[in-house]
Amino acid sequence: MATLEDKLLGEKLEYYCSSSEGEDNGDDEAGDNQPGAKGGQSKSAGLTINTDPNAAPAGGYRQQASTNTGPKGVVQDWQRFKQLEAERREETERQRLALAQKLSMTTATAAEDEERKRQEELDAELAELMSEDFLQQFQKQRMAEMLRQTGHNQQFGKVQQLSTHEEFLACVEKENKHTTIIIHIYERALPACATLNKCLDSLAIDYPSIKFAKICSSVAGMSRDFRTKGLPALLVYKAQAVIGNFVRLTDDLSDDFFASDVESFLIEHGIIVDKALYN
Repeated sequence: MATLEDKLLGEKLEYYCSSSEGEDNGDDEAGDNQPGAKGGQSKSAGLTINTDPNAAPAGGYRQQASTNTGPKGVVQDWQRFKQLEAERREETERQRLALAQKLSMTTATAAEDEERKRQEELDAELAELMSEDFLQQFQKQRMAEMLRQTGHNQQFGKVQQLSTHEEFLACVEKENKHTTIIIHIYERALPACATLNKCLDSLAIDYPSIKFAKICSSVAGMSRDFRTKGLPALLVYKAQAVIGNFVRLTDDLSDDFFASDVESFLIEHGIIVDKALYN
């Protein structure tokens, strides 16, 4: 029978060890003679031992066994915890870098799209500005401005007849340095010279800022050989210097030519600028 002290200490009767040998012996004999005794308990010399592995311990509950309960186990658990924590930090950092890269690529793509759109707009505007009509208009305006600045606002409009050698010199030496002077040296008996005079009359009207003149070869003091082999001829002056010397023009224009042919010839050689550029 359990005492008050046993009840206070929470000990169960199965682990009670009696101090009375007589009581122990009696209990043993009674236990041995009981046919319905449980196989999970054995009684020996007055001590009751419960051999059931699943039975609750003396406190009335069963504790689970724990691994790594010593100092080594604690250190290993701590190391494992720190390892997992480091792995979580690395994973978080990788995710953060991936997100930052994605956002950066998205921002860069948007900026590139904006830059491409802006460049396309500039290209369209430039293509519009570089159209043939615009360039021609700009060239005309620029040419007219340059002609005004260089004194080409002077108007002639006809071919001047030079009757003396002095008039020939004055025509060249007393003219504005920016004015182009075209002088035809002709011979009355040559049909090509007569044709060229008519062409120059037409060009003088179309190019009023250019000074056209003509002089007979005999008045200009040309030799008989030159009058036979070198006519019709054109001398071109600017700032008292010869910038063009074209003899026997029939070699380039043939015997039958028109004002447009002479105009194209002078434009090709850089003597005059196409009137379409500034008219």
